[in-house]
Amino acid sequence: MKVFLIGAGQVGSTVVEALHHDHELTVMDNEPSRLTAIAERYDVATFEGDGTSRRDLSRAGVGDASLVIACTSRDEVNLVAGMFARREAQGATTVIRTSNVEYVELWRGGQLDVDFVVSSELETAHAISRIIGVPAARQTDVFADGQVQIVEFDVEEGASQDVTGVPLRDARIPGDSKIAAIIRTPETTLPGGDDVINAGDRIVVIGSPQAAKAWSSLLWPESGIVRDVVVFGAGRVGSAIARVLLDQGIGVRMIEASSEQARRAAEAFPKARVFNSTGIDPDFLERERIGQAQAGIFAMRDDAKNQYAASLAKVHGIPFTIAIAHEAVSVAAFEQAGIDVSVNPRGVTAEEIVRFAHDPRTKQVAMLEGNRYEVLDVTTRDSSRYIGTQFRDMPVHGALIGAIVRNGTAIFPHGDDVLQVGDRVIVFTEAANVPWVVEAL
Repeated sequence: MKVFLIGAGQVGSTVVEALHHDHELTVMDNEPSRLTAIAERYDVATFEGDGTSRRDLSRAGVGDASLVIACTSRDEVNLVAGMFARREAQGATTVIRTSNVEYVELWRGGQLDVDFVVSSELETAHAISRIIGVPAARQTDVFADGQVQIVEFDVEEGASQDVTGVPLRDARIPGDSKIAAIIRTPETTLPGGDDVINAGDRIVVIGSPQAAKAWSSLLWPESGIVRDVVVFGAGRVGSAIARVLLDQGIGVRMIEASSEQARRAAEAFPKARVFNSTGIDPDFLERERIGQAQAGIFAMRDDAKNQYAASLAKVHGIPFTIAIAHEAVSVAAFEQAGIDVSVNPRGVTAEEIVRFAHDPRTKQVAMLEGNRYEVLDVTTRDSSRYIGTQFRDMPVHGALIGAIVRNGTAIFPHGDDVLQVGDRVIVFTEAANVPWVVEAL
């Protein structure tokens, strides 16, 4: 597929990393240094130009593209570029990134002339809401309209011996779930019955939402249902997070240093309690009993502030912390600082964008471990070599089918189950293996 990408920043670079092996990419940006960095790492065409210039787009060859992605950091550039590209590249799919939820609402109302709009704020908010639902999770995603959940856990000392320290065939694994991978640096294992989960491992589980919660309880026995959350920062990201959590019936308190933004948040979220404070004043934290919250979400604009505020909140008693890492390099720093989970908005946005370049039978994609692994939702076709094959007889070849969706219902298959035409397969595999996995199905 010919993919035309406008914007070579962090989102664009992540998209290029995921797609360059299997697609013909052209990357446009108005910053030469970004294009140079992309060209040095990947075999892609680059073009210095302005995404809002129809002439530049035409000269760069946008008219030949099958998929056009506008993912700069400026909403207006993406919107204009997407609309111009739609006219230049007849029949191409146009996808734009936005940081403004209002553009998503306009698109849903049919008022934007692009095919798809991906909101960084909404993707971040939904990622965090999924993590809140499974407190021990390092990362989680949902497939099949929420019937299937993919969860990445770090296994720590104190995890239940029902699932650790014993061969998997003897472990008391929650029903409706499979262990897709055991990640034990530097190796990753698609486990069998003889394999053992140990403290220090990272595992990927595919299962029902109920199974995901059961795994969370086994790996972090102190965890429970989160009902009380404090959100630090009431900007676009913090507000999107608050809205999603409130819609799920979770109690939300918000802390915002700007009096104007705090006032707007109080008006927008009457069910939330909003404080006009920096969030790093120990007296305030004690007085308002912030440390009694079950989770703290740190969504301020500055990564250093998020890291400090999260560390201070831990000192005051908040047991579970999630921090927004605006820069990818901050993810490792947050982990070293003891923050439980970090979420990079640009990373989750790129993950959502990438799925548009997959085979049309691929409904959803989740990327794990710095894009080393992918979980795909792929619909089988009648020519698949595995139709009619029992799951116990399927060769592994570096991929594991964790669930199938048949007639709208998720099934977590056992060895004697058989793959059928039209099944939606939720499969875990290394990113490098994605093309042949999709082709085999």
